[in-house]
Amino acid sequence: MASASTSLGRYDTIGVGYRNYRQPDPRVASRLAAALGDAERIVNVGAGAGSYEPQDRWVVAIEPSPVMLEQHPGRPKLRAAAEHVPFPNDAFDAALAIFTVHHWVDPAAGLAELRRVARRQVLLTFEAEMEAEFWLGDYVPAIRSQEHSWVATIDAVAGPLGTDHVEVLPVPHDCIDGFMAAYWRRPERYLDPGARASISGLALLSPHEIEPGMTRLEADLESGAWRERYGHLLELDELDCGYRIVVAGDGA
Repeated sequence: MASASTSLGRYDTIGVGYRNYRQPDPRVASRLAAALGDAERIVNVGAGAGSYEPQDRWVVAIEPSPVMLEQHPGRPKLRAAAEHVPFPNDAFDAALAIFTVHHWVDPAAGLAELRRVARRQVLLTFEAEMEAEFWLGDYVPAIRSQEHSWVATIDAVAGPLGTDHVEVLPVPHDCIDGFMAAYWRRPERYLDPGARASISGLALLSPHEIEPGMTRLEADLESGAWRERYGHLLELDELDCGYRIVVAGDGA
């Protein structure tokens, strides 16, 4: 679940202890397994620590960061970037890419590689504009104004893959995979520096962009101000935060 080329440096820094907070959620895993269909030979591009790799199929992990590869549970794995997948055409039944396209130096090239090496492509990504509406941005406005060259919208992913198969992936209130909006109903979790360090959109910010917001969030939780503003979320079991599964290729 890490990234490709330029994220080598990012995840060698922010990837330490990643698996402590980024455990695969079984409900997300079930959706991704269904999207993979009958694929038996899978390449996981930007594999990170190996979350969501199906355990009952043959998987090769591709990841540029040695820090992330060290946390990978030991399936066949090698260092490589999404833009240069070191396998021949049609070597796999499916290519899997989890929360990674937004980090790639050249998303179009990486997506072309997925199409080249696999007959089916399954990606978990997010709609940046929807994630920007998440309440955490009220405390950390910088997450709404980051000028990242690597932001990829759903259209920017689905378009090059030639698919309109896009599935909504709601986030359960007790999601155990600590991505950006995983704690939408557990705001206190964002006060944990380790949790923030495992979310690239927060870990890449400077302390002066993060700390004032965390101080205010802690105060609002103690005073009840957070509940007054966002208490309606506590009545929900899941929330659409903009996360999407994009499926392309054979059978999509």
